[in-house]
Amino acid sequence: MAEPPAELAAPGRQHGTERRPLPAPADLTARRLPDAAPDLPSTEDETALTSLTRTSEAAVADALAPVLDVEASLAALKRGLPPQPVAPLRRDGDRLRFVGAATRRIARGLNLDEIVLGLCRATVPTFSDTILIYLRDPLPVGDERPTGPLVLRLRRTDHAPAEQDVVGTFVPLANPEPTDLPAVTTQLCEVRPDGALAKVLRGVRPAFADTPAARAALSELLGEDSTLTVPPGQHAILAPLRGRRRVIGAALFLRRPDRPAFETDDLLVAAQLATHSALGIDKAVQYGREAYIADELQRTMLPETLPRPTGVRLASRYLPAAETARVGGDWYDAIPLPGSRVALVVGDVMGHSMTSAAIMGQLRTTAQTLAGLDLPPQEVLHHLDEQAQRLGTDRMATCLYAVYDPVAHRITIANAGHPPPVLLHLGGRAEVLRVPPGAPIGVGGVDFEAVELDAPAGATLLLYTDGLVESRLRDVWTGIEQLREKLAATAQLTGADHPPPLEALCDEVLDMLGPGDRDDDIALLAARFDGIAPSDVAFWHLDPEDAAPGRARQLARHTLPRWGLEELTDSLELLVSELVTNAVRYATRPVTLRLLRTDVLRCEVSDDVPQLPRLRQARATDEGGRGLYLVNRLARRWGATRLSTGKVVWFELNQP
Repeated sequence: MAEPPAELAAPGRQHGTERRPLPAPADLTARRLPDAAPDLPSTEDETALTSLTRTSEAAVADALAPVLDVEASLAALKRGLPPQPVAPLRRDGDRLRFVGAATRRIARGLNLDEIVLGLCRATVPTFSDTILIYLRDPLPVGDERPTGPLVLRLRRTDHAPAEQDVVGTFVPLANPEPTDLPAVTTQLCEVRPDGALAKVLRGVRPAFADTPAARAALSELLGEDSTLTVPPGQHAILAPLRGRRRVIGAALFLRRPDRPAFETDDLLVAAQLATHSALGIDKAVQYGREAYIADELQRTMLPETLPRPTGVRLASRYLPAAETARVGGDWYDAIPLPGSRVALVVGDVMGHSMTSAAIMGQLRTTAQTLAGLDLPPQEVLHHLDEQAQRLGTDRMATCLYAVYDPVAHRITIANAGHPPPVLLHLGGRAEVLRVPPGAPIGVGGVDFEAVELDAPAGATLLLYTDGLVESRLRDVWTGIEQLREKLAATAQLTGADHPPPLEALCDEVLDMLGPGDRDDDIALLAARFDGIAPSDVAFWHLDPEDAAPGRARQLARHTLPRWGLEELTDSLELLVSELVTNAVRYATRPVTLRLLRTDVLRCEVSDDVPQLPRLRQARATDEGGRGLYLVNRLARRWGATRLSTGKVVWFELNQP
């Protein structure tokens, strides 16, 4: 004979192999636990619960009444036939089969609502005509100790259709329908510590409602003004729902007066159903809290908005994984760099947990810091690899880091085990870029290689994580080829000379996902290369000498008429003079002056001194210190960034 399911046993106890007699009815009502608080775990609680669940099949079979074969009756109903009774010799297997089917139905639930629904559908109308499920409000999570009084909230009620009749105890009928019981009973019940309901909950065991203590407990649970009539006799069972550490609710099973009353063995069935449901709810609440925290953590670590760098347009998408996988460690980023360049980053931390989301946040912050140092892409990946190793031996991630230069119309890419990017050309041709794959971040001792490729104006670069192209139904390279074909087909809709809108293109890419393709979260970053035309760029090298500021003013003044920006001459000459003067004062190598015309006029001055200038308030007696103050007042924006070879100070002026 097989033993009852192991998960019904109390924590830390093992089932024996010997047969144990069924406890007498008097034992089931007389054995009481100490009047401890319902929230405190007790070894006597576990012993009492174990005594209900360790009963062998033979003991149950001796007390069973004739029932119907549940599975056979269900099969008959599907064929349109009435359920057929079975011989009494098979009644032991029928009841155990019902318990097994009911617990499997409950175990299929992945969240709180599904588990509660599973308990209702498993018991109504097969085991009872009506069920009321009360849960703590709020439900404690894990080791979280509740504060305040114990409050039960009516979570769900189901009942069998009134027009259907029942022949035996276990009869599979049509699906139950929601009841109007919330209208006739209280929604909230505050459990008094010294009340009858608290004593029943502390008792852990299910109890018939025909005892004075249970009657008083039901009156407290349902409310003094409730119009719900509890049938007399053993037609009601009140079953406490106890999780791993504390009571989390109660279930009330009711039968109509015209149905056979519950038997003593039904207390065992109710105990098993309540135990499975309570443990499932405990796990679902804890998992749901962890998944919610990880999802929120991941979303807050992703950029709220993308920057608007010169010469490139950006769009992004992020989709969390399906319920089977929940959160992951995917991220994307776009980081403006000196010289009007922009860094494009996409990565994926291995795993699906709150730890993965936390590791993702640390790696993203590290990547932003390294980008601010203007390091080459391969050096950024090398330092990310070192950081991942410092976080732990098993902290691995894939990452792709690219730097786009709109002036040179070039892009430099380094890869660390990530799926290759796809480039959609203006004419509609889509190609998978040949980028050295590299090893994932966190492996250690691996060199990363960067490649420099053309980035023609009008082309679109698509960076993505493996959740877009890989699933249980397809391998990664099949998915990449489908992505390439999808991009090419989308580009054909707008014609060869007009690239598809960037936001619409991202939506079209996500439409390639099928019902079974959401095994992982997805990060998507699309970059449309507009570039900066050579005619909109002016570039000079100035020797670090006293005449450099005057020459810079002259060059800037002669450039503006060519661009039709003569109105900005005075402001540009003043600000250029201040920046070049500061640069040549400390520089030892030639100073670089660059002007760029886009939607604004941008000026950049670079030198070989790494110290960044700081804005300060000059005193009346100071001879200097007012240059950056003028820049701050006259420029639309300004800033300073440290380079690997020095620094660059820049400002922008609005075009007239």
